[in-house]
Amino acid sequence: MAVPVKMKVEIEGLRLKSPFRISGYTFTEVPVAVVTLQSGSAVGRGEAGGVYYLNDTPEKMLPTLEAHRATIERGIDRQQLLTLLPPGGARNALDCALWDLEAKLLGKPVWQLAGLERVVPRITTFTLSADGPPAVVRAAEALPDAKALKLKLDGDVAMDIERVRGVRRLRPDVWIGVDANQGYSMQTLQQVMPTFVEAGVKLVEQPLPRGREAELEGFRSSIPIAADESVQGLADVAGLVGRFQVVNIKLDKCGGLTEGLAIAHEARRLGMQVMVGNMMGSSLSMAPSFVVAQLCDYVDLDGPIFLAQDRNPGVIYQDGNVHCSGSIWGDAN
Repeated sequence: MAVPVKMKVEIEGLRLKSPFRISGYTFTEVPVAVVTLQSGSAVGRGEAGGVYYLNDTPEKMLPTLEAHRATIERGIDRQQLLTLLPPGGARNALDCALWDLEAKLLGKPVWQLAGLERVVPRITTFTLSADGPPAVVRAAEALPDAKALKLKLDGDVAMDIERVRGVRRLRPDVWIGVDANQGYSMQTLQQVMPTFVEAGVKLVEQPLPRGREAELEGFRSSIPIAADESVQGLADVAGLVGRFQVVNIKLDKCGGLTEGLAIAHEARRLGMQVMVGNMMGSSLSMAPSFVVAQLCDYVDLDGPIFLAQDRNPGVIYQDGNVHCSGSIWGDAN
């Protein structure tokens, strides 16, 4: 629904409890852009961190949004937004703000607007930074209620093997996935796969760099391979068939809940499984992704646990599950 609005855009810095390491990057703070739309007494909000490896930063989102302020404030709907802005953080923050505002104006929660019958808590992975193997095991030990753990790997084969084996020895019961964040070649991937199989790893996320997806054509693996950096938006999904078995949807990549839902349905149509992830962020980022999580096989929405301080109210983590009440975002009131 297109209604005139007043738009406010600001950048917030979300401080992390401790440095977080993945292949090629270390994070100490997560800057996010927050879009607020107001129509009468109704207010909608959206948060986006962008895509760091594409240099899509909040500092770049602000001028992008300001350039379209007049059009936005005259009133646009979510379908018009798909052509106004490209996929990325700016569109994500604005799209989620539009969903939130629409829920309040229509008196219906976002999950109903999205065509869902209900929302339920979902098991989420809890992510372990690519620190030294002893530190990774200690981090896993500090998450006794986790039912699913995701290990960040850095491409050092010996270290990655030790990380996986160490966590499996500690938690023989837990679901384990691994995320290489583009850190492997086909040669190193083939080296580590036997260990992953032996350790009962259930998902391997983005092993190869973007642009080298064709090397996975016909690759035989008993463990599903998930595309993350290799899929930025809906247009990329068809090209994953035969190379990946899982599509990881992140709203900062695809540009919001509108396209995220479309990706989930298209991936299903093409016979692939679906995952929802996050680029870190507060509960304001997790809440829209929690709607997508209702359609997913794998859920990775643990971003707020890394923050020194989350928003209040925030998402709820209990017994290895994530749950998001409407009071955070997307409520009908």
